[in-house]
Amino acid sequence: MDMMPLDTEKEVLQRYGAASQAREDALCCPVDYDPQFLKIIPQEIIERDYGCGDPSQFVRAGESVLDLGSGGGKICYIISQIVGPEGKVTGVDFNPSMLELAGKYRAEIAQRTGYDNVEFKYARIQDLRTDITAIEAWLAANPVSSYAGLEALETYKKHQALHAPLIADASVDVIVSNCVLNLVASEDKAALFAEMFRVLKVGGRVAISDIVSDETVPPHMRKDPELWSGCISGAFQEREFLRAFEEAGFYGISIAKRDAAPWRTVEGIEFRSVTITAYKGKQGVCLERKQAVIYAGPWRKVEDDDGHVLERGVPVAVCDKTYRLYNREPYGAQIIPVPPLIDIPLEEAGLFDCMRSAIRHPKETKGEDYVATTEASVSVCGPEGCC
Repeated sequence: MDMMPLDTEKEVLQRYGAASQAREDALCCPVDYDPQFLKIIPQEIIERDYGCGDPSQFVRAGESVLDLGSGGGKICYIISQIVGPEGKVTGVDFNPSMLELAGKYRAEIAQRTGYDNVEFKYARIQDLRTDITAIEAWLAANPVSSYAGLEALETYKKHQALHAPLIADASVDVIVSNCVLNLVASEDKAALFAEMFRVLKVGGRVAISDIVSDETVPPHMRKDPELWSGCISGAFQEREFLRAFEEAGFYGISIAKRDAAPWRTVEGIEFRSVTITAYKGKQGVCLERKQAVIYAGPWRKVEDDDGHVLERGVPVAVCDKTYRLYNREPYGAQIIPVPPLIDIPLEEAGLFDCMRSAIRHPKETKGEDYVATTEASVSVCGPEGCC
Protein backbone atom coordinates (compact mmCIF):
# COMPACT_ATOMS: atom_id res chain seq x y z
CA MET A 1 0.00 0.00 0.00
CA ASP A 2 1.32 3.46 -0.90
CA MET A 3 2.16 5.79 1.92
CA MET A 4 0.12 8.98 2.34
CA PRO A 5 1.87 11.88 0.59
CA LEU A 6 3.99 13.98 2.90
CA ASP A 7 2.36 17.24 3.95
CA THR A 8 5.58 19.26 3.78
CA GLU A 9 3.93 22.53 4.79
CA LYS A 10 2.48 21.00 7.95
CA GLU A 11 5.81 19.42 8.90
CA VAL A 12 7.70 22.69 8.39
CA LEU A 13 5.13 24.73 10.34
CA GLN A 14 5.27 22.34 13.29
CA ARG A 15 9.03 22.06 13.46
CA TYR A 16 9.79 25.75 12.99
CA GLY A 17 6.95 26.71 15.31
CA ALA A 18 8.68 24.71 18.03
CA ALA A 19 12.06 26.15 17.01
CA SER A 20 10.71 29.67 17.54
CA GLN A 21 10.19 28.78 21.21
CA ALA A 22 13.45 26.94 21.87
CA ARG A 23 16.62 26.73 19.80
CA GLU A 24 17.12 23.60 17.67
CA ASP A 25 20.75 23.26 16.61
CA ALA A 26 19.96 20.68 13.90
CA LEU A 27 18.25 23.36 11.79
CA CYS A 28 21.20 25.63 11.11
CA CYS A 29 24.72 25.71 9.69
CA PRO A 30 27.55 27.62 11.37
CA VAL A 31 27.51 31.16 9.93
CA ASP A 32 29.64 34.13 10.98
CA TYR A 33 27.67 37.39 10.73
CA ASP A 34 29.25 40.83 11.06
CA PRO A 35 29.20 41.39 14.85
CA GLN A 36 28.61 45.13 14.48
CA PHE A 37 25.10 44.41 13.21
CA LEU A 38 24.28 41.95 15.99
CA LYS A 39 24.77 44.41 18.85
CA ILE A 40 21.23 45.80 18.71
CA ILE A 41 19.46 42.49 18.06
CA PRO A 42 18.04 40.71 21.13
CA GLN A 43 19.60 37.36 22.02
CA GLU A 44 16.26 35.57 21.68
CA ILE A 45 16.22 36.39 17.95
CA ILE A 46 19.89 35.58 17.47
CA GLU A 47 19.71 32.16 19.10
CA ARG A 48 16.54 31.15 17.24
CA ASP A 49 17.86 32.02 13.80
CA TYR A 50 18.17 29.09 11.40
CA GLY A 51 20.26 30.04 8.39
CA CYS A 52 23.04 28.61 6.27
CA GLY A 53 24.60 31.76 4.81
CA ASP A 54 24.72 35.54 4.97
CA PRO A 55 22.89 37.15 2.02
CA SER A 56 23.01 40.51 3.80
CA GLN A 57 26.54 40.96 2.39
CA PHE A 58 25.02 41.63 -1.04
CA VAL A 59 22.80 44.55 -0.01
CA ARG A 60 23.61 48.27 -0.28
CA ALA A 61 22.45 51.47 1.39
CA GLY A 62 19.09 52.88 0.35
CA GLU A 63 17.75 49.69 -1.26
CA SER A 64 14.36 48.07 -0.92
CA VAL A 65 14.89 44.47 0.23
CA LEU A 66 12.55 41.50 0.45
CA ASP A 67 13.51 38.57 2.72
CA LEU A 68 11.74 35.34 1.77
CA GLY A 69 11.17 33.13 4.80
CA SER A 70 12.29 35.77 7.27
CA GLY A 71 11.71 33.60 10.35
CA GLY A 72 12.61 35.38 13.57
CA GLY A 73 13.79 38.44 11.66
CA LYS A 74 17.55 38.33 12.26
CA ILE A 75 18.59 38.91 8.63
CA CYS A 76 15.93 41.62 8.27
CA TYR A 77 17.31 43.50 11.28
CA ILE A 78 20.87 43.14 10.00
CA ILE A 79 19.86 44.43 6.56
CA SER A 80 17.86 47.29 8.07
CA GLN A 81 21.14 48.70 9.40
CA ILE A 82 22.88 48.29 6.03
CA VAL A 83 20.16 49.94 3.92
CA GLY A 84 19.70 52.68 6.51
CA PRO A 85 16.79 55.10 6.93
CA GLU A 86 16.45 55.59 3.16
CA GLY A 87 16.04 51.85 2.62
CA LYS A 88 13.23 49.44 3.36
CA VAL A 89 13.12 45.80 4.50
CA THR A 90 10.12 43.49 4.17
CA GLY A 91 10.16 40.03 5.70
CA VAL A 92 7.67 37.41 4.50
CA ASP A 93 6.96 34.21 6.41
CA PHE A 94 4.15 31.67 6.72
CA ASN A 95 4.83 30.63 10.31
CA PRO A 96 2.79 32.67 12.83
CA SER A 97 5.12 31.78 15.71
CA MET A 98 8.16 33.03 13.83
CA LEU A 99 6.33 36.20 12.78
CA GLU A 100 5.42 36.82 16.40
CA LEU A 101 9.07 36.48 17.44
CA ALA A 102 10.20 38.78 14.62
CA GLY A 103 7.69 41.47 15.55
CA LYS A 104 8.22 41.21 19.29
CA TYR A 105 11.24 43.51 19.33
CA ARG A 106 10.52 45.63 16.27
CA ALA A 107 9.77 48.85 18.17
CA GLU A 108 12.74 48.33 20.49
CA ILE A 109 15.16 47.81 17.58
CA ALA A 110 13.74 50.82 15.74
CA GLN A 111 14.40 52.92 18.82
CA ARG A 112 17.99 51.71 18.91
CA THR A 113 18.66 52.46 15.23
CA GLY A 114 16.71 55.70 15.21
CA TYR A 115 14.45 54.68 12.33
CA ASP A 116 11.74 52.12 11.57
CA ASN A 117 12.31 50.57 8.13
CA VAL A 118 11.30 46.94 8.76
CA GLU A 119 7.93 45.27 8.32
CA PHE A 120 6.81 41.63 8.41
CA LYS A 121 4.06 40.07 6.32
CA TYR A 122 2.16 36.80 6.58
CA ALA A 123 2.26 34.87 3.31
CA ARG A 124 3.58 31.88 1.45
CA ILE A 125 6.80 32.82 -0.33
CA GLN A 126 5.65 30.97 -3.47
CA ASP A 127 2.54 33.19 -3.57
CA LEU A 128 3.48 36.80 -2.93
CA ARG A 129 0.21 38.09 -4.38
CA THR A 130 -2.10 36.68 -1.72
CA ASP A 131 -2.44 38.84 1.39
CA ILE A 132 -3.46 36.27 3.99
CA THR A 133 -4.05 38.91 6.68
CA ALA A 134 -6.49 40.75 4.40
CA ILE A 135 -8.28 37.51 3.56
CA GLU A 136 -8.60 36.56 7.21
CA ALA A 137 -10.09 40.01 7.92
CA TRP A 138 -12.58 39.47 5.06
CA LEU A 139 -13.50 36.05 6.47
CA ALA A 140 -14.07 37.52 9.92
CA ALA A 141 -16.58 39.92 8.40
CA ASN A 142 -18.01 37.39 5.94
CA PRO A 143 -18.04 33.89 7.48
CA VAL A 144 -18.31 31.16 4.87
CA SER A 145 -21.16 28.76 5.54
CA SER A 146 -22.36 27.95 2.03
CA TYR A 147 -21.10 27.25 -1.45
CA ALA A 148 -22.15 30.77 -2.47
CA GLY A 149 -20.00 32.10 0.36
CA LEU A 150 -17.08 29.99 -0.84
CA GLU A 151 -17.46 31.45 -4.34
CA ALA A 152 -17.53 34.96 -2.87
CA LEU A 153 -14.30 34.19 -1.02
CA GLU A 154 -12.62 32.96 -4.20
CA THR A 155 -13.77 36.08 -6.04
CA TYR A 156 -12.34 38.28 -3.28
CA LYS A 157 -9.04 36.38 -3.32
CA LYS A 158 -8.66 36.80 -7.07
CA HIS A 159 -9.56 40.49 -6.92
CA GLN A 160 -7.12 41.10 -4.06
CA ALA A 161 -4.28 39.24 -5.78
CA LEU A 162 -4.84 41.14 -9.02
CA HIS A 163 -5.53 44.65 -7.75
CA ALA A 164 -3.81 44.75 -4.35
CA PRO A 165 -1.08 42.10 -4.32
CA LEU A 166 0.84 41.71 -1.08
CA ILE A 167 4.07 42.45 -2.97
CA ALA A 168 3.60 44.52 -6.11
CA ASP A 169 5.18 43.79 -9.48
CA ALA A 170 8.70 45.20 -9.98
CA SER A 171 8.78 46.80 -6.52
CA VAL A 172 11.93 45.34 -4.92
CA ASP A 173 15.62 46.12 -5.50
CA VAL A 174 17.00 42.99 -3.85
CA ILE A 175 15.55 39.65 -2.77
CA VAL A 176 17.36 37.64 -0.11
CA SER A 177 16.59 34.30 1.47
CA ASN A 178 18.46 32.22 4.02
CA CYS A 179 17.94 28.46 3.97
CA VAL A 180 14.23 28.53 3.13
CA LEU A 181 13.69 27.71 -0.56
CA ASN A 182 14.41 24.03 0.12
CA LEU A 183 11.42 23.92 2.49
CA VAL A 184 8.92 24.75 -0.28
CA ALA A 185 7.07 21.76 -1.74
CA SER A 186 8.61 20.43 -4.96
CA GLU A 187 5.45 21.17 -6.98
CA ASP A 188 5.54 24.83 -5.85
CA LYS A 189 9.19 25.59 -6.54
CA ALA A 190 8.63 26.81 -10.13
CA ALA A 191 5.97 29.23 -8.86
CA LEU A 192 8.41 30.42 -6.19
CA PHE A 193 11.02 31.41 -8.77
CA ALA A 194 8.37 33.03 -10.97
CA GLU A 195 7.23 35.13 -8.01
CA MET A 196 10.77 36.24 -7.26
CA PHE A 197 11.14 37.36 -10.86
CA ARG A 198 7.77 39.14 -10.84
CA VAL A 199 8.36 41.33 -7.78
CA LEU A 200 11.97 42.25 -8.61
CA LYS A 201 12.64 45.53 -10.39
CA VAL A 202 14.34 45.52 -13.78
CA GLY A 203 18.02 45.78 -12.88
CA GLY A 204 17.37 44.19 -9.49
CA ARG A 205 19.08 41.11 -8.11
CA VAL A 206 18.72 38.18 -5.75
CA ALA A 207 21.11 36.78 -3.15
CA ILE A 208 19.93 33.37 -2.04
CA SER A 209 21.65 31.18 0.55
CA ASP A 210 20.32 27.63 0.63
CA ILE A 211 21.15 23.96 1.05
CA VAL A 212 21.82 21.94 -2.12
CA SER A 213 22.73 18.31 -2.75
CA ASP A 214 25.52 16.92 -4.92
CA GLU A 215 23.24 14.09 -6.09
CA THR A 216 19.52 13.87 -6.77
CA VAL A 217 17.63 13.12 -3.55
CA PRO A 218 15.78 9.77 -3.90
CA PRO A 219 11.98 9.54 -3.38
CA HIS A 220 12.16 7.68 -0.07
CA MET A 221 14.21 10.51 1.45
CA ARG A 222 11.80 13.11 0.10
CA LYS A 223 9.01 11.36 2.00
CA ASP A 224 10.88 11.55 5.30
CA PRO A 225 9.29 14.34 7.40
CA GLU A 226 12.36 14.73 9.62
CA LEU A 227 14.70 15.14 6.65
CA TRP A 228 12.33 17.51 4.82
CA SER A 229 11.69 19.86 7.73
CA GLY A 230 15.41 19.66 8.53
CA CYS A 231 16.37 21.39 5.25
CA ILE A 232 17.69 18.15 3.74
CA SER A 233 15.39 16.20 1.45
CA GLY A 234 13.76 19.25 -0.16
CA ALA A 235 17.14 20.54 -1.33
CA PHE A 236 17.80 21.26 -4.99
CA GLN A 237 20.51 19.28 -6.72
CA GLU A 238 23.25 21.87 -7.35
CA ARG A 239 22.93 22.08 -11.13
CA GLU A 240 19.14 22.10 -10.92
CA PHE A 241 19.29 25.01 -8.48
CA LEU A 242 21.21 27.12 -11.00
CA ARG A 243 18.94 25.96 -13.81
CA ALA A 244 15.87 27.13 -11.86
CA PHE A 245 17.22 30.70 -11.95
CA GLU A 246 17.86 30.41 -15.69
CA GLU A 247 14.38 29.08 -16.42
CA ALA A 248 12.80 31.92 -14.42
CA GLY A 249 14.54 34.47 -16.67
CA PHE A 250 17.47 35.60 -14.52
CA TYR A 251 20.93 36.32 -15.97
CA GLY A 252 24.45 36.76 -14.59
CA ILE A 253 23.92 33.82 -12.28
CA SER A 254 26.94 33.23 -10.03
CA ILE A 255 27.95 30.97 -7.19
CA ALA A 256 29.06 33.60 -4.70
CA LYS A 257 29.88 31.06 -2.00
CA ARG A 258 30.01 27.26 -1.83
CA ASP A 259 31.01 25.50 1.35
CA ALA A 260 33.86 23.07 0.74
CA ALA A 261 32.70 20.68 3.46
CA PRO A 262 29.14 19.34 3.44
CA TRP A 263 26.86 20.40 6.27
CA ARG A 264 25.46 16.88 6.43
CA THR A 265 25.87 13.64 4.50
CA VAL A 266 22.90 11.28 4.32
CA GLU A 267 23.12 7.90 2.57
CA GLY A 268 26.25 9.08 0.78
CA ILE A 269 24.62 12.27 -0.55
CA GLU A 270 26.35 15.50 0.46
CA PHE A 271 24.26 18.50 1.50
CA ARG A 272 26.07 21.84 1.66
CA SER A 273 25.37 25.54 1.78
CA VAL A 274 25.68 27.73 -1.30
CA THR A 275 24.92 31.39 -1.94
CA ILE A 276 23.72 32.32 -5.43
CA THR A 277 23.43 35.81 -6.92
CA ALA A 278 21.45 36.56 -10.08
CA TYR A 279 19.97 39.56 -11.90
CA LYS A 280 16.80 40.61 -13.71
CA GLY A 281 16.80 42.74 -16.85
CA LYS A 282 17.89 40.88 -19.99
CA GLN A 283 14.38 40.85 -21.44
CA GLY A 284 13.39 43.46 -24.02
CA VAL A 285 13.81 44.61 -27.62
CA CYS A 286 17.24 44.43 -29.28
CA LEU A 287 18.27 47.74 -30.92
CA GLU A 288 21.23 48.37 -33.21
CA ARG A 289 23.45 51.27 -32.10
CA LYS A 290 26.78 50.07 -33.56
CA GLN A 291 28.10 49.07 -30.14
CA ALA A 292 30.65 46.37 -29.43
CA VAL A 293 32.23 44.79 -26.40
CA ILE A 294 35.62 43.16 -25.91
CA TYR A 295 36.02 40.39 -23.37
CA ALA A 296 39.20 41.07 -21.40
CA GLY A 297 39.85 37.51 -20.15
CA PRO A 298 41.20 35.52 -18.41
CA TRP A 299 39.35 32.70 -20.23
CA ARG A 300 39.92 32.32 -23.97
CA LYS A 301 36.19 32.18 -24.65
CA VAL A 302 32.96 32.49 -22.62
CA GLU A 303 29.22 32.22 -23.31
CA ASP A 304 26.52 34.27 -21.58
CA ASP A 305 22.96 33.33 -20.63
CA ASP A 306 21.61 34.39 -24.03
CA GLY A 307 24.14 32.37 -26.00
CA HIS A 308 26.46 35.26 -26.88
CA VAL A 309 29.97 33.87 -27.28
CA LEU A 310 32.74 36.28 -26.34
CA GLU A 311 36.28 35.51 -27.45
CA ARG A 312 39.08 37.24 -25.57
CA GLY A 313 40.22 40.43 -27.32
CA VAL A 314 37.63 40.26 -30.12
CA PRO A 315 35.14 43.15 -30.61
CA VAL A 316 31.72 41.46 -30.58
CA ALA A 317 28.63 43.16 -31.97
CA VAL A 318 25.84 43.43 -29.38
CA CYS A 319 22.49 45.17 -29.16
CA ASP A 320 22.01 48.21 -26.95
CA LYS A 321 20.33 46.17 -24.20
CA THR A 322 23.20 43.68 -23.99
CA TYR A 323 25.76 46.49 -24.21
CA ARG A 324 24.25 48.13 -21.12
CA LEU A 325 24.04 44.83 -19.25
CA TYR A 326 27.70 44.09 -19.91
CA ASN A 327 28.76 47.46 -18.53
CA ARG A 328 27.47 46.80 -15.03
CA GLU A 329 27.68 44.02 -12.46
CA PRO A 330 28.37 41.17 -12.67
CA TYR A 331 30.13 41.56 -16.04
CA GLY A 332 31.61 45.06 -15.93
CA ALA A 333 35.04 44.16 -14.55
CA GLN A 334 35.74 41.77 -17.44
CA ILE A 335 34.25 43.79 -20.32
CA ILE A 336 35.79 46.63 -22.35
CA PRO A 337 33.03 48.72 -23.97
CA VAL A 338 33.50 49.93 -27.55
CA PRO A 339 30.97 52.71 -28.17
CA PRO A 340 30.29 54.08 -31.67
CA LEU A 341 32.23 57.16 -32.76
CA ILE A 342 28.94 58.95 -33.36
CA ASP A 343 26.14 58.15 -30.93
CA ILE A 344 22.93 56.79 -32.44
CA PRO A 345 19.89 58.08 -30.47
CA LEU A 346 17.53 55.38 -29.23
CA GLU A 347 14.65 56.81 -31.24
CA GLU A 348 16.71 56.45 -34.42
CA ALA A 349 18.02 52.95 -33.71
CA GLY A 350 16.82 50.07 -35.84
CA LEU A 351 16.42 46.46 -34.79
CA PHE A 352 19.60 44.52 -34.08
CA ASP A 353 20.14 41.53 -36.35
CA CYS A 354 20.62 38.67 -33.89
CA MET A 355 21.57 36.35 -36.78
CA ARG A 356 24.53 38.46 -37.92
CA SER A 357 28.21 37.62 -37.57
CA ALA A 358 29.34 38.15 -34.00
CA ILE A 359 32.43 40.22 -34.87
CA ARG A 360 31.92 43.99 -35.14
CA HIS A 361 34.30 45.41 -37.75
CA PRO A 362 35.92 48.66 -36.56
CA LYS A 363 34.45 50.43 -39.60
CA GLU A 364 30.96 49.78 -38.23
CA THR A 365 31.81 51.53 -34.98
CA LYS A 366 33.77 54.42 -36.55
CA GLY A 367 31.73 54.73 -39.76
CA GLU A 368 32.63 53.64 -43.30
CA ASP A 369 33.78 57.16 -44.26
CA TYR A 370 36.09 57.61 -41.29
CA VAL A 371 39.56 58.35 -42.74
CA ALA A 372 40.98 60.73 -40.13
CA THR A 373 44.72 60.99 -39.40
CA THR A 374 45.74 62.39 -36.05
CA GLU A 375 48.78 63.05 -33.90
CA ALA A 376 49.31 61.09 -30.70
CA SER A 377 46.52 62.07 -28.31
CA VAL A 378 48.52 61.32 -25.15
CA SER A 379 52.21 61.71 -24.57
CA VAL A 380 53.98 58.38 -23.97
CA CYS A 381 57.29 60.02 -23.13
CA GLY A 382 58.61 59.92 -19.61
CA PRO A 383 60.84 62.54 -17.97
CA GLU A 384 63.93 60.86 -19.40
CA GLY A 385 62.70 60.49 -22.97
CA CYS A 386 60.43 58.20 -24.98
CA CYS A 387 59.68 54.72 -23.66
